[in-house]
Amino acid sequence: MKRIIKIILSILLFLLIAVFCFLFVGSPEPAEDIKWGVNFSKEHSRNLGLDWKENYNAVLEDLDADHLKIVAYWTWIEPQRDQYNFDNLDWQIERAAEEDAKLLLVMGQRVPRWPECHFPGWVKELSTEERQEEIMELTEKIVKRYKDEEAIWAWQVENEPFFSFGECPPPDEDFIKKEVESVKEMDPSRPVVVTESGEWPFWFKAAQYGDIVGTTLYREVWMSEWNRYFKYPLPPVFYQRKAKLINWIFDKKVINVEMQTEPWGPELMYDISLEEQKKTMDLEQFKKNIDYARRTGLDTFYLWGSEWWYWLKTNHNQPQIWNEASKLFSN
Repeated sequence: MKRIIKIILSILLFLLIAVFCFLFVGSPEPAEDIKWGVNFSKEHSRNLGLDWKENYNAVLEDLDADHLKIVAYWTWIEPQRDQYNFDNLDWQIERAAEEDAKLLLVMGQRVPRWPECHFPGWVKELSTEERQEEIMELTEKIVKRYKDEEAIWAWQVENEPFFSFGECPPPDEDFIKKEVESVKEMDPSRPVVVTESGEWPFWFKAAQYGDIVGTTLYREVWMSEWNRYFKYPLPPVFYQRKAKLINWIFDKKVINVEMQTEPWGPELMYDISLEEQKKTMDLEQFKKNIDYARRTGLDTFYLWGSEWWYWLKTNHNQPQIWNEASKLFSN
């Protein structure tokens, strides 16, 4: 019996070492051609006190970004039940088309920026079943309205839907599956992106449902549980190897849809000082994060923070990060 236990423990130890080496040892070859894009949130831009349309135009024209991830906010599209207003989303899509930019459009109940789930007031009185019926109806209207728009290259259904974060209902895998299947049925011509947090899971759930797996990448964040800043001790190869695993098992591509180039502090950005913000993001850290991204071997990145760069440039006369970011899109 002791011999058997020793054999089992030896096997487990070997497996742990093998997994560690797979995830943490090595240096991937950088991608030959990296596609750089940006996230843009009209909600975040407004909360920074910016003219969001001016900000959006600057991203397209001055920054010259030609790949954007934008958001279909439920609060803006259906502020009153069954009363829809697509004007703001129409404008973003039309402007992108005019500038020959390509869009990844995020929709669902859970989308980028705090509080993650952007519910209109009337939704809060609904049961879970009623809320899900309403979001399915909204998704149908979005897809049917925009499926002939050439500027949209892919749909993103929900944002990190398996991650318990923000002011949201508990994750519901069956509902995610239903949403994705509905979008594919309405528009089989475009891929559906499903996303997961970059650091902890293996992205298997996203790979089960999405045509493309989207992941995040953060380097330094505020950990409220520890009341301190925390820098992830992960080498670039960690992301590349997990992406290879997804490709081997599911034959699906992994892209980065949220690359940290904006602060993450102890409070929302609007409530902390510029000095505090720069503890997790300044020009030097921006350059380091871009270099880190290059060394992961992934070939697509949507940078998180274009609104903040513009805010620094216009409100604080600090255009350094904006100018550094523009170099990525001019190549």
